[in-house]
Amino acid sequence: MSAEAERGKRGMEQKKLQEKFEGLFGAGGDIRGYFSPGRVNLIGEHTDYNGGHVFPCALTIGTYGIARKREDSKIRFYSLNMEDRPPMEADLSDLSYREEYGWANYPLGVVWAMKKVKGLTPGTGFDMAVYGNIPNGSGLSSSASLEVLTGVIVRDLFGFDSLTNIDLALVGQYSENNFNGCNCGIMDQFAVAMGKKDAAIFLDCSDLSYEYAPIALPDAKILITNSKVKHSLVDSAYNDRREECARALSMLQVELDIEALGELSQEEFEEHADLIWDPVCRRRAKHAVYENQRTIRAVEALKSGQIEMFGQLMNASHISLRDDYEVSCREVDILVDEAWKIPGVIGSRITGGGFGGCTVSLVKNDAIDPFIDWVGSAYREKTGIEAEFYAVEIGDGAGRVTLSE
Repeated sequence: MSAEAERGKRGMEQKKLQEKFEGLFGAGGDIRGYFSPGRVNLIGEHTDYNGGHVFPCALTIGTYGIARKREDSKIRFYSLNMEDRPPMEADLSDLSYREEYGWANYPLGVVWAMKKVKGLTPGTGFDMAVYGNIPNGSGLSSSASLEVLTGVIVRDLFGFDSLTNIDLALVGQYSENNFNGCNCGIMDQFAVAMGKKDAAIFLDCSDLSYEYAPIALPDAKILITNSKVKHSLVDSAYNDRREECARALSMLQVELDIEALGELSQEEFEEHADLIWDPVCRRRAKHAVYENQRTIRAVEALKSGQIEMFGQLMNASHISLRDDYEVSCREVDILVDEAWKIPGVIGSRITGGGFGGCTVSLVKNDAIDPFIDWVGSAYREKTGIEAEFYAVEIGDGAGRVTLSE
């Protein structure tokens, strides 16, 4: 889709959401529009909370927001993706997690975290309506998109101008960790907040130093395949993997002066691997160390135009996530295995937290149609599920957008 077509589509989505907002909450006043992207990670999975490197990019699909300040202390959230549900209502005097709030715990958690982390509380309540076109359960970070969107809205509505986009990423991560109970790393929120058109972010999660690496693929595209499978254990298993890595680190620290697994080279890990007496924890740590080194090498390969090497490292990443970290699943493995059979596929791997969701593939332009036909057919035959395919564009991070009159 061309940039002009993309802007036109975004304008239509925003207009539809604005009309719904005004129908629910009334017209008039200072109504403002926002957009926050989803993200895909090209390589560097489950390394962020292990002090390693990641290489994500923001997408042009994401979450649209419309918001306006209120004069009282009420906060009302509405999602156009759940049209049958009425707006959820909370109050600034009681920013508590409640099961009945459902999805709205994510934006509410950001308001709570902004006070906890930054000591900032909105002076009044606000109304907020959202619409997301990130496929549900796809692993493209719809929760981080919503969290950063909320941060941008609160900063803009209430003049919290001292907050940088990195601050908003950290607030979003804190809210997901401590309000919603998923012990995620910083990658998703950082990519959403700091995305840059036509570039991926090479981020060192140990200190948040980063650089933008242009993604120049004149003869290929980034193709995302949605397995349409999301296993319910994803959040609990994510927390389990983080705990297993923490145990492995503590075993290594008996002899090594390190703060994170990401500090180790592959050679250093192999030299001291026997310190990790639990074989499961040893495999988890091996993935974290090797994946971090793969990510560093992949970015170097990309910078030097070695796109085939980048693809080989993507493939190795999937094997490690499947075998050592055990966060893949049968359906996703089928997608990757079938992709690897196709000439013109540079690399393919699972992306996101795991246990379903999406794969990300680098596919040469003349192989895109064969890829969709072959992988779609084989996946349907083996699982009975219709996969979805998206040739994605890399976009900017979250921010305010102009509403149409």
